[in-house]
Amino acid sequence: MAQIFPEWVNNIPKRIHLATIIIITGIIFGFWYFGSPEYLEVGYAPNQPIPYSHKFHVSELGLDCQYCHGSAWESAAAGIPSTETCMTCHEYVATDSEKLQPLFDSWESGDPVEWIRVNDVPDHAYFNHSIHVNAGVGCATCHGRVDRMEVVMKTESMSMGWCLDCHNDPGPNLRPVEEVTNMAWEPPDDHYEFAQMIIEKRNIDASVYCNACHR
Repeated sequence: MAQIFPEWVNNIPKRIHLATIIIITGIIFGFWYFGSPEYLEVGYAPNQPIPYSHKFHVSELGLDCQYCHGSAWESAAAGIPSTETCMTCHEYVATDSEKLQPLFDSWESGDPVEWIRVNDVPDHAYFNHSIHVNAGVGCATCHGRVDRMEVVMKTESMSMGWCLDCHNDPGPNLRPVEEVTNMAWEPPDDHYEFAQMIIEKRNIDASVYCNACHR
């Protein structure tokens, strides 16, 4: 019996099957990548109720991170500075600024300024600031060069994979504790030896077990 369809037709089901696999794989990869913190969260820079410039306050006025975020050395949370902290200066400085009116309103009413959190940790994850900064992890390691930011921007994904990269090899991210808030600090040539010494001296054990961060 003569063949009705050309021979190449026999390959159509195989090609459809292969194309289906490729399309499904592409869709899964697209959801995985475009739904990841690296894509969705890095670069997040919301407008705040008060246009606070870290660049001006840190680079030009010389404020240290600890002045506003001192609790980072003592507690799990770095904390957003209270109205009282801001008014330490602004009770006397720029008292007629319209941009600071929400601050003055907060001072009068006792209600906190509703700052929008930029760097946040999911509810299912536990992160302790004091452990990290006292171990010698610099502010810039997780928050970027805040001293150059007019508007604070999220510079790292803070995903589980990103955290584990450091926990598996903390050495490159360690520095002298007195340099933790120094945004411009650069590791010396012998940093590897220094980091190993610090890990042993401070008994740093960056656990990668689930219960270290998920409690």
